[in-house]
Amino acid sequence: MGKQKKFVEEITAMDVDFAQWYTDVVKKADLVDYGSVRGSMIIRPYGYAIWENIRDVLDGKIKETGHENVYMPLFIPESLLQKEKDHIEGFAPEVAWVTHGGEEQLHERLCVRPTSEILFCEHYANIIHSYRDLPKLYNQWSNVVRWEKTTRPFLRSLEFLWQEGHTCHADEQDAMEETLKMLDVYATVCEEFLAVPVLKGQKTEKEKFAGAVSTYTIESLMHDGKALQSGTSHYLGTGFAQSFGIQYSDQNGDLQHVHQTSWGITTRLIGAMIMVHGDDRGLVVPPRIAPTQVMIVPIAQHKEGVLDRAYELKEQLSGLARVDIDASDKMPGWKFNEYEMKGIPVRLEIGPKDIEKGNAVLARRDTGEKEIVSINELAERIPKLLVEIQNNLFIKAKEHCESKTSVAKNMEELKQALTDNPGFVKGMWCGSMACEEFIKEVTSATSRCIPFQQDHVADTCMCCGEKAEKLVFWAKAY
Repeated sequence: MGKQKKFVEEITAMDVDFAQWYTDVVKKADLVDYGSVRGSMIIRPYGYAIWENIRDVLDGKIKETGHENVYMPLFIPESLLQKEKDHIEGFAPEVAWVTHGGEEQLHERLCVRPTSEILFCEHYANIIHSYRDLPKLYNQWSNVVRWEKTTRPFLRSLEFLWQEGHTCHADEQDAMEETLKMLDVYATVCEEFLAVPVLKGQKTEKEKFAGAVSTYTIESLMHDGKALQSGTSHYLGTGFAQSFGIQYSDQNGDLQHVHQTSWGITTRLIGAMIMVHGDDRGLVVPPRIAPTQVMIVPIAQHKEGVLDRAYELKEQLSGLARVDIDASDKMPGWKFNEYEMKGIPVRLEIGPKDIEKGNAVLARRDTGEKEIVSINELAERIPKLLVEIQNNLFIKAKEHCESKTSVAKNMEELKQALTDNPGFVKGMWCGSMACEEFIKEVTSATSRCIPFQQDHVADTCMCCGEKAEKLVFWAKAY
């Protein structure tokens, strides 16, 4: 039992050192290991299973909206990358270059893709000719590389997994509808499956994607009051199309440039899940994306009939939930700590006395509460319990986000809010990039988004005092 206790105590308390708590959790819950290259991560089976569930849900929704999956090359020739000036300038500090193939120096450097707009554009220029070819709705699941200076597993690493949609449309209206539709898809996945509330809005000119006309985002708030950009959708206009010659003949036979979009989410959603729902015992995984929703732990399993009954329950419940059983010879207390650490939504305990009474014990990870349920009623109770846990996690996260949202009418109020109640701060803004940069310089807070739902909290910009244009959500961010 001493070892079991130490196992839990090795997690740093989240209110003592949140960054260390996060690192402890991703390691102790067996989500990742570190790669041999600085800033790289090995996604362990449990971490990858969570990503697979997120991926499968999102992939289904992407296909429901008419998109097809494709796969683009890993390498981009430097000459091709240079075709879109704003785009390459935005990514230049993060690009990894390949200079040799085997022992031979390459005639032209190859960029390891940080994103795939360029590759899609080259392909679209070859396959789009007529208005009948539009819209072209492609998506890919892949890895990308960005040479980050500061890294943290899932949140920011040299290589990460993601999906990136790239589409072409006949006009701006159709492209904008696509851009906002996919943002809504991301919000649905975050809120309904990850139980992570999001704020939807538009990025400022300073914060938008390199080469985009406009960028839209979903922002979520972590336990420590820092924001996390959880997904983005971009309207690219015709800039890329003009650079790459992506044209089509319209119904009158005239040549037109396509209007494009791109949008993506990454494995950082796992980081969001950890930091929104986790506690000092480890992970708390929402049932809808949990690889194992119910873990059966036999008690006194050496006694006759216990393991047999446990396996019978696993068989009976497997059609209702994702169920597993730990029949190892480890002590029950160790198993309890292990599956609390991994955030398994429900633990089902069954022992000789329970079997004798015809009951089982259900322990829920989100609240720690236990309830005794008749074995005959488990098939009815477990699906309902999983829904209760899913809903409770979202409500709790929503309440936390609301409690950590303040209003500031001037710089002093902004600084006070960020100190006293770290989180989102609603403040009016004049639209000046100078004010935006000054706020970041003084407070380290950045504009997270211009929300679609605008409140009017003041008449003037909280930075310069001039007439305000928009309400902006500000926060320190990962």
